[in-house]
Amino acid sequence: MKGGPDMADQSHPGTPLQPGQAAPDFSLPATPDQHLSLSEMRGAPVILAFYPADWSPVCGDELALFNEVLPEFHRFGARLVGISTDGVWCHAAFAGERKLHFPLLADFEPKGEVARRYGVYRPQEGIAERALFVIDSEGVIRWSYVSPLGLNPGADGILDALDDMTARAHNTGAAA
Repeated sequence: MKGGPDMADQSHPGTPLQPGQAAPDFSLPATPDQHLSLSEMRGAPVILAFYPADWSPVCGDELALFNEVLPEFHRFGARLVGISTDGVWCHAAFAGERKLHFPLLADFEPKGEVARRYGVYRPQEGIAERALFVIDSEGVIRWSYVSPLGLNPGADGILDALDDMTARAHNTGAAA
Protein backbone atom coordinates (compact mmCIF):
# COMPACT_ATOMS: atom_id res chain seq x y z
CA MET A 1 0.00 0.00 0.00
CA LYS A 2 1.36 3.40 -0.97
CA GLY A 3 1.53 6.29 1.44
CA GLY A 4 2.10 4.42 4.69
CA PRO A 5 1.13 5.86 8.09
CA ASP A 6 1.33 9.50 7.00
CA MET A 7 -1.46 8.88 4.53
CA ALA A 8 -3.76 7.65 7.31
CA ASP A 9 -3.01 10.74 9.37
CA GLN A 10 -4.24 12.94 6.54
CA SER A 11 -7.49 11.06 5.90
CA HIS A 12 -8.84 11.11 9.48
CA PRO A 13 -9.27 13.89 11.99
CA GLY A 14 -6.69 13.93 14.77
CA THR A 15 -7.34 13.29 18.41
CA PRO A 16 -8.65 16.48 20.02
CA LEU A 17 -6.46 17.97 22.72
CA GLN A 18 -7.67 17.07 26.19
CA PRO A 19 -8.00 18.88 29.54
CA GLY A 20 -4.65 19.29 31.27
CA GLN A 21 -2.73 19.79 28.02
CA ALA A 22 -1.09 23.10 27.15
CA ALA A 23 -3.04 25.00 24.50
CA PRO A 24 -0.84 25.53 21.44
CA ASP A 25 -0.20 29.21 20.75
CA PHE A 26 -1.25 30.64 17.41
CA SER A 27 -1.58 33.93 15.59
CA LEU A 28 -4.40 34.20 13.06
CA PRO A 29 -5.93 37.05 11.05
CA ALA A 30 -8.93 38.67 12.75
CA THR A 31 -9.25 41.30 9.99
CA PRO A 32 -7.31 41.83 6.76
CA ASP A 33 -4.70 43.85 8.66
CA GLN A 34 -4.88 42.55 12.27
CA HIS A 35 -3.83 39.28 13.86
CA LEU A 36 -4.82 37.90 17.24
CA SER A 37 -2.71 35.38 19.13
CA LEU A 38 -3.57 33.14 22.04
CA SER A 39 -0.58 34.47 23.96
CA GLU A 40 -2.04 38.01 23.72
CA MET A 41 -5.09 36.78 25.62
CA ARG A 42 -3.10 35.07 28.40
CA GLY A 43 -4.14 36.15 31.90
CA ALA A 44 -7.85 35.50 31.35
CA PRO A 45 -9.87 32.42 30.36
CA VAL A 46 -10.29 31.93 26.62
CA ILE A 47 -13.01 30.03 24.82
CA LEU A 48 -12.01 28.70 21.40
CA ALA A 49 -15.02 27.79 19.28
CA PHE A 50 -13.88 25.93 16.16
CA TYR A 51 -16.68 25.63 13.63
CA PRO A 52 -16.98 24.24 10.09
CA ALA A 53 -18.08 27.24 8.02
CA ASP A 54 -19.54 30.71 8.00
CA TRP A 55 -23.07 30.87 6.54
CA SER A 56 -24.01 27.27 7.35
CA PRO A 57 -27.28 27.03 9.31
CA VAL A 58 -25.94 25.19 12.37
CA CYS A 59 -22.82 27.39 12.60
CA GLY A 60 -24.95 30.50 12.31
CA ASP A 61 -27.21 29.28 15.12
CA GLU A 62 -24.26 28.25 17.30
CA LEU A 63 -22.42 31.55 16.96
CA ALA A 64 -25.65 33.56 17.41
CA LEU A 65 -26.25 31.67 20.68
CA PHE A 66 -22.69 32.39 21.84
CA ASN A 67 -23.23 36.04 20.94
CA GLU A 68 -26.33 36.11 23.18
CA VAL A 69 -24.49 34.36 26.03
CA LEU A 70 -21.43 36.63 25.68
CA PRO A 71 -22.34 38.67 28.81
CA GLU A 72 -22.24 35.43 30.84
CA PHE A 73 -18.82 34.55 29.41
CA HIS A 74 -17.63 38.07 30.28
CA ARG A 75 -18.94 37.64 33.84
CA PHE A 76 -16.20 35.00 34.21
CA GLY A 77 -13.67 37.34 32.57
CA ALA A 78 -13.51 35.01 29.56
CA ARG A 79 -12.85 35.95 25.94
CA LEU A 80 -14.59 34.10 23.12
CA VAL A 81 -12.94 33.54 19.76
CA GLY A 82 -14.45 31.74 16.76
CA ILE A 83 -12.12 29.90 14.37
CA SER A 84 -12.87 28.38 10.97
CA THR A 85 -11.04 27.79 7.71
CA ASP A 86 -12.98 30.61 6.01
CA GLY A 87 -11.10 33.75 4.96
CA VAL A 88 -11.15 37.14 6.70
CA TRP A 89 -13.50 38.76 4.16
CA CYS A 90 -16.01 35.93 4.55
CA HIS A 91 -15.74 36.33 8.34
CA ALA A 92 -16.23 40.10 8.08
CA ALA A 93 -19.41 39.71 6.02
CA PHE A 94 -20.76 36.91 8.23
CA ALA A 95 -19.99 38.72 11.52
CA GLY A 96 -21.56 41.92 10.18
CA GLU A 97 -24.70 40.18 9.00
CA ARG A 98 -25.08 38.25 12.28
CA LYS A 99 -24.00 41.25 14.43
CA LEU A 100 -21.40 39.16 16.27
CA HIS A 101 -19.47 40.89 19.06
CA PHE A 102 -16.44 38.61 19.23
CA PRO A 103 -13.59 37.97 16.79
CA LEU A 104 -13.71 35.33 14.09
CA LEU A 105 -10.22 34.14 13.17
CA ALA A 106 -9.28 32.85 9.73
CA ASP A 107 -7.44 29.51 9.86
CA PHE A 108 -7.27 29.86 6.10
CA GLU A 109 -3.66 29.56 4.96
CA PRO A 110 -2.00 27.24 5.58
CA LYS A 111 -5.47 25.79 5.61
CA GLY A 112 -6.52 24.42 8.98
CA GLU A 113 -3.07 24.70 10.58
CA VAL A 114 -4.43 25.72 13.99
CA ALA A 115 -7.30 23.21 13.82
CA ARG A 116 -4.67 20.53 13.10
CA ARG A 117 -2.66 21.56 16.19
CA TYR A 118 -5.80 21.16 18.31
CA GLY A 119 -6.64 17.81 16.66
CA VAL A 120 -9.92 19.02 15.13
CA TYR A 121 -9.21 19.38 11.39
CA ARG A 122 -11.19 17.32 8.88
CA PRO A 123 -8.82 17.04 5.91
CA GLN A 124 -11.26 15.35 3.53
CA GLU A 125 -13.67 18.29 3.81
CA GLY A 126 -11.04 20.96 4.47
CA ILE A 127 -12.90 22.22 7.54
CA ALA A 128 -12.63 22.23 11.32
CA GLU A 129 -14.73 20.04 13.55
CA ARG A 130 -17.40 21.73 15.65
CA ALA A 131 -15.17 21.81 18.74
CA LEU A 132 -14.95 23.84 21.92
CA PHE A 133 -11.96 24.45 24.17
CA VAL A 134 -11.95 26.37 27.45
CA ILE A 135 -8.43 27.50 28.30
CA ASP A 136 -7.44 28.89 31.68
CA SER A 137 -5.49 32.10 32.29
CA GLU A 138 -2.21 30.14 32.25
CA GLY A 139 -2.84 28.60 28.82
CA VAL A 140 -3.94 25.12 29.95
CA ILE A 141 -6.98 23.44 28.41
CA ARG A 142 -9.53 22.86 31.18
CA TRP A 143 -12.42 21.53 29.07
CA SER A 144 -12.88 20.37 25.50
CA TYR A 145 -15.78 18.98 23.53
CA VAL A 146 -16.28 17.88 19.92
CA SER A 147 -19.88 17.96 18.74
CA PRO A 148 -21.32 16.20 15.69
CA LEU A 149 -21.16 18.62 12.73
CA GLY A 150 -24.95 18.89 12.47
CA LEU A 151 -25.53 19.56 16.17
CA ASN A 152 -25.29 22.89 17.99
CA PRO A 153 -23.51 22.04 21.27
CA GLY A 154 -25.02 25.00 23.14
CA ALA A 155 -23.21 26.95 25.84
CA ASP A 156 -23.91 24.90 28.99
CA GLY A 157 -20.63 22.95 28.82
CA ILE A 158 -18.64 26.16 28.45
CA LEU A 159 -20.45 27.82 31.36
CA ASP A 160 -19.97 24.73 33.56
CA ALA A 161 -16.24 24.68 32.72
CA LEU A 162 -15.88 28.39 33.54
CA ASP A 163 -17.79 27.87 36.78
CA ASP A 164 -15.54 24.92 37.71
CA MET A 165 -12.42 26.98 36.96
CA THR A 166 -13.70 29.80 39.17
CA ALA A 167 -14.55 27.40 42.01
CA ARG A 168 -11.12 25.74 41.71
CA ALA A 169 -9.39 29.14 41.83
CA HIS A 170 -11.38 30.12 44.95
CA ASN A 171 -10.60 26.81 46.67
CA THR A 172 -6.90 27.14 45.81
CA GLY A 173 -6.89 30.73 47.06
CA ALA A 174 -8.62 29.72 50.30
CA ALA A 175 -6.09 26.94 50.90
CA ALA A 176 -3.12 29.25 50.45
